Amino acid sequence: MASVEPNTTIKEYQAFVQEVYGLSNDRYFSVADMLANVERFIMRGLKGIRKGDREKSKINLLISFSWFISMMNQLHIDIEGEAWKRFPYLCSYCAACPCSCKEEKFEERQKVFVNEKKRPKTLEEFQNMFGKIYLPEKRSIEHAGVHLAEELGEFSEAILTYRGGHKDEDFESVELEAADLFSCFMGVFNSLGMSVAKELSIMFSKNCHVCKNSPCTCNFVDITKFKS
Repeated sequence: MASVEPNTTIKEYQAFVQEVYGLSNDRYFSVADMLANVERFIMRGLKGIRKGDREKSKINLLISFSWFISMMNQLHIDIEGEAWKRFPYLCSYCAACPCSCKEEKFEERQKVFVNEKKRPKTLEEFQNMFGKIYLPEKRSIEHAGVHLAEELGEFSEAILTYRGGHKDEDFESVELEAADLFSCFMGVFNSLGMSVAKELSIMFSKNCHVCKNSPCTCNFVDITKFKS
């Protein structure tokens, strides 16, 4: 039986998603198809924020996050490594913790120095790291949601550009934008006051959260018509 533990690492969660959903993803979905699912469930999550429905936001953002991890698997991107490279316990733009972008107003990105001793080990620790870089008390949940939508757009543009030319430098942009989108998932959950790892461990306590099988046996129609 495949399951997610509350102390899961990002790599372990990525491996769980591959074990449970890799077969159906390869069989049914292209990168563009999976991106469409990332987008549709983020939008449902944002609708929950607009309506003040925390449960709707939670379930849809968890599903979107899992589709995002599926994309990382299909593109062979180590999202834990990319997130750490981009955010080594520092804001990726002002290179400070907590972020001082609003106060300093830098005109260009500052050089980031990586201290490997500070590297988080678990998904929970990565979420906590982002909470210290981007303080949730300094912005509303609506602000965090808008930022998530903004980074989703930039990630989508990077995917579109890469698929148009398949250039290595464009793939590097996909990796950067994936790290930014990952940080915004963490940011929204920090604003909601919810632990991503804990909620994933509840949702995925036994294989696929819908059919309860591993590999997942949900068919294409079931997946595309899933209500949340």
